[in-house]
Amino acid sequence: MKEDQDWVDVGTIEDVPPRGARLIKAPQGPVALFRTADDVLFALDDRCPHRGGPLSQGIVHGHCVTCPLHNLVINLETGNTQQPEDGRVSSYKVEQRDGRILLNLRALPHEDIA
Repeated sequence: MKEDQDWVDVGTIEDVPPRGARLIKAPQGPVALFRTADDVLFALDDRCPHRGGPLSQGIVHGHCVTCPLHNLVINLETGNTQQPEDGRVSSYKVEQRDGRILLNLRALPHEDIA
């Protein structure tokens, strides 16, 4: 595991279903760890920015997740919502090392995407 205390070991890729998510209980609240069909991993706060829906229960398609409450689509890479909605959910770095998934519990800075 990394020496930086912000990184935590959260399992293996097999622990996350393809095109699905696994809920991680973090000190700052629940984080959803997503696995896309092409086996890329992403992590977002498990709370839709619109109505607070559990994103871990949403539908993963491409590199996006659709909120189960009202179909808001969120980009897994940036945490940004798709138009016409305006919003963002915090995202986290994820790495795979020696067959293990490492999650950085420090949220990435919010950046405006043009």
